[in-house]
Amino acid sequence: MAKSIRSKWKRKCRAIKRERYAVKELARLKKTLGIKDDDSKPAESEVMEADQNEEQVIFLDAGEVTKKAKSKKKKVEAAAEEEEDEAMSSDDEKVQVADDDGKKRVFSSKTLKDENGQYPVWLHKRKIAKMNNTIKKKIKKRSKKRRR
Repeated sequence: MAKSIRSKWKRKCRAIKRERYAVKELARLKKTLGIKDDDSKPAESEVMEADQNEEQVIFLDAGEVTKKAKSKKKKVEAAAEEEEDEAMSSDDEKVQVADDDGKKRVFSSKTLKDENGQYPVWLHKRKIAKMNNTIKKKIKKRSKKRRR
């Protein structure tokens, strides 16, 4: 859609900026890794030499990164499913979930609370309120039946 003269000019300017920033970013990466000691700005010929040497910096686009992440995630999920099949085969009410921190938390499948009485982070507050309302209604019905 963007075929106007202005948009073509903007794209051209952005491409030039990208090249300029790539040189600066490469210098910053080398500085942080300790590959290059002096703080002077490298010329483009130095960047080309660095690419040809063993000190290459590989730039990945977002598509490649997401593909790698998905493949790793699939491997982890496959391993988790095998463990889950073994753990859930006994029809326990407890479900183990690993957090981002690496800690394992045990949640009840009925109440969705962990051993400390906390709900999981991913559970929405409306869902929690709805569950609490249904529990209260059941308790009320039981107490009415007992009164009779």
